[in-house]
Amino acid sequence: MAKRSFKSSVLPTILTYLGLAIGLVFSTFPIVWMFFSSLKSNTEIFALPPRLLPDDFTVAAYLTIFNDPVKVRFFINSYFVAGVVTALTLIVAIVTAYGFSRYQFRFKNTLNIFIISTQTVPPITLLIPYFGMVVAFRIFDTYLALILTYMVFTLPYAILLMTGYLNTLPKELDEAVLVDGGSSWTALWRVIVPVSIPGIVATAVYTFLLAWNEFLFALTLTKSMDLRTVPIGIQLLMGQHAFEWNEMMAMSVLGSLPLLVLYLVAQRYFLAGMTAGSVKS
Repeated sequence: MAKRSFKSSVLPTILTYLGLAIGLVFSTFPIVWMFFSSLKSNTEIFALPPRLLPDDFTVAAYLTIFNDPVKVRFFINSYFVAGVVTALTLIVAIVTAYGFSRYQFRFKNTLNIFIISTQTVPPITLLIPYFGMVVAFRIFDTYLALILTYMVFTLPYAILLMTGYLNTLPKELDEAVLVDGGSSWTALWRVIVPVSIPGIVATAVYTFLLAWNEFLFALTLTKSMDLRTVPIGIQLLMGQHAFEWNEMMAMSVLGSLPLLVLYLVAQRYFLAGMTAGSVKS
């Protein structure tokens, strides 16, 4: 009985933790390798047999990036574009999701299906049409071209995510504001938005991640170095005869830091249940 009890209680727990440990190593090892490679010289990266830790730690790759105004500009562009896209996407998604969640109107189901269907279209198939539109509107090689294009891809999922979250909030919250003489607009921004922080933060992180990492449209819709973003900057380090691997790794590390910091700061907001007890039964 004791052996059977051990197998039924302890063994599954051990196997679970073992699987999690293997998954952790598998997912974090490339990140660790990237970080230590950024602290190596370009020659040492190709040493055989390969070594994780460098013989001589050096921050030369980071200094090269920080001392190059062009590479610093890549980060400024990425921060600006991703930040504006995130802010505009959240505003539009919150208002739209509130309408889908709280009101019944004509063609509501049709619009929902249309929004969902946009997620099934591979972005690369839209590259040429968007390029033609950007040129036709004379916004090629501008921030506006990137912002509007990115919002096309971030808005559908953001609306779906926010609608699903707002559907979990009791309608009594809105009704209480209306009873007190407030409007639906007041209910949205004064009541619904404050208790929807977990959903808003999750949507913001997703949107920022998508805009920060986007490569294809940033490469196609811009041509000047003043508008290039971090993914393009990393690609430009791949020369015709040589790759600056240590600088690529250093720029990748620096490019990953904003997302890591954003998650660490906002992770507590991902917990659900902030509205528990907000409405008395």
